[in-house]
Amino acid sequence: MQSIFYSEAAGQTQTVLLSWLRGLGWNVRPFAGGRINQNDSFIVNEGEALPAPRSTLVLGAGERALTQGGDAAPARLAYGNDDLVFGHAFAAALLRGTAPTAADPNTLALFALAERVAASDITVLVNGPTGTGKEVLARHIHANSTRADGPFIAVNCAALPETMLEALLFGHTKGAFTGAGQAAQGFFRAAHGGTLLLDEIAEMPLGLQAKLLRVLQEREVVPLGATTPEPIDVRVIACANRDLPGEVEAGRFRADLYYRLSVFPLTTTPLAHRRQDIAALAATMILRHAGSRATIPWPTQPALDALQGHDWPGNVRELENVIQRALLLAPGDRIEASHIVFDATARPAPAPAPAADPTLGNIVRLHEVQAIQDALAACGGNRTETARRLGISERTLRYRLARIREAGGTVAPSRSAWA
Repeated sequence: MQSIFYSEAAGQTQTVLLSWLRGLGWNVRPFAGGRINQNDSFIVNEGEALPAPRSTLVLGAGERALTQGGDAAPARLAYGNDDLVFGHAFAAALLRGTAPTAADPNTLALFALAERVAASDITVLVNGPTGTGKEVLARHIHANSTRADGPFIAVNCAALPETMLEALLFGHTKGAFTGAGQAAQGFFRAAHGGTLLLDEIAEMPLGLQAKLLRVLQEREVVPLGATTPEPIDVRVIACANRDLPGEVEAGRFRADLYYRLSVFPLTTTPLAHRRQDIAALAATMILRHAGSRATIPWPTQPALDALQGHDWPGNVRELENVIQRALLLAPGDRIEASHIVFDATARPAPAPAPAADPTLGNIVRLHEVQAIQDALAACGGNRTETARRLGISERTLRYRLARIREAGGTVAPSRSAWA
């Protein structure tokens, strides 16, 4: 746990701030000299000695001011009661170091639970909507585990080509496939001794899910082109923004893999459900994106009210967009409500109605679409079985489905890996 030490004078004049920092779960106590650890931070009043300049926050009195620290210079902060919310938020951001940003009780409880989970080596499944900090939570688990000195490798299963995913995960030998001019160790072996994050695990093809299950059970991988398994020592954290039990029920995710991954499930919540995090996150983002500005602008109370009143459909990613936009629009030392510009909510375009075309060709196409949709429904969305029932190849069915989508038609959810 990170420790924050304060001077005797700061202990007498900064009681509200120190109490608030304790509420964030930090170990806040008076500094009595002695050895200084690398992750320790310090709070002193203006004019006092600096125990460790690069890790010290100097608190002043009077007019609002904020200066970020440097390699040999302390951070400096001053604010009054009118700026108390962001004053506390900026103080925490300057003292936080590598710890994740949190101020809402639910988020603090989640990170505290994650620290307990980190003490063991069990597999963790993190569920939650996109942009709610699943990877941040995974990195926090890694940083608080015995594997903290080992690698942390994050893999987005949806962003990798399906044909290459197995080779990228498990590695391959030289000549294992066309273009494999040299051997590659793969993500699992690269994460040996550390943590492997499998993000968007619900997007992994069914065939590869079976191979992943064996890796998790046996703690060994067989690279493509090899015949001998190689042992691995990797902690796996999986993330999903879809309801995996629902995916299992729909046949798109293996039940045995779900239970293997969900040894200890954690769930992140939408930003709109943890509004006390908004000011803390905004302060961290302002410091991150202010760059070399001579004056770091503070949000006014109306600006804070605007941030607190928004429903944040884009979660933390949307908040970061809003803060970057506000920094660009704010010319002086204040971020006003007029500088808070929210993202336009992304909504799917309505499907166009089919054109009234009585020609024979259009009638045939409409009957073809209906036949494909009926077959898909009868096969429960399984594209392989649908193609077999229609007497066409999977490639032909894929082409026909693409045409239906382009025309604005609807297609049943897929239960196969290739759709």
